[in-house]
Amino acid sequence: MSEAKYKRILLKLSGEALAGADKTGINIEVVGKICDKVKEVVEMGVEVAIVVGGGNFWRGRRNGEQMEKTTADYMGMLATAMNALALQDAIEARGVYTRVQTAIEMREIAEPFIKRKALKHLGRGRVVIFACGTGSPFFTTDTGAALRAAEIEADAILLGKAIDGVYTADPKLDPTATKYDEITYQEVLEKDLKVMDSTSTALCKDNNIPLVVFGIADPENIVRAVCGEKIGTVVRN
Repeated sequence: MSEAKYKRILLKLSGEALAGADKTGINIEVVGKICDKVKEVVEMGVEVAIVVGGGNFWRGRRNGEQMEKTTADYMGMLATAMNALALQDAIEARGVYTRVQTAIEMREIAEPFIKRKALKHLGRGRVVIFACGTGSPFFTTDTGAALRAAEIEADAILLGKAIDGVYTADPKLDPTATKYDEITYQEVLEKDLKVMDSTSTALCKDNNIPLVVFGIADPENIVRAVCGEKIGTVVRN
């Protein structure tokens, strides 16, 4: 087994990644393949935290342009909690202990986010799944991932996306777009590259957290990224 480059990572998954080709809802087979790799990383001795989005259930105001922004954002936070529970169930079915911590209190199904408890769980080999983003509207789950990574002092954020890295332009729209192997946060901000939203990017930059962007279609890339293999794009200061 390859040696891990990082001791503690935060894995950011979009909600759509859990839906697979179905686009909406949860595809149990796809979730299972992702969780197989999460287990493999844990068995390498890496402490793993996960932040998951909710786009497979709710896309905010795209579903109804008349909806008030705050209401739409809170509904999205609830969608992330459903995905977190699905991940918890699949990971624990593979014999790995987990904890779900939410930014909005829901005592019957999850713990509230408490940094010291999260660190204690990670130190005991449990996967900690953070749900509900930051708990505040007007912030994305990417911002939630950057915030939690800073709080738990993660060595890196692993960002699994539909696209296999950071490109000079959207490769779906521009066939001449080329992929970066490595780029700085400052360049991402200056070129307005859509890696994460600008708030998330600035938060990672200010806290000096490396970001590895890779394609999640092949879940094996999670292990490759943890081992420091040259896949996707690395964003750093």
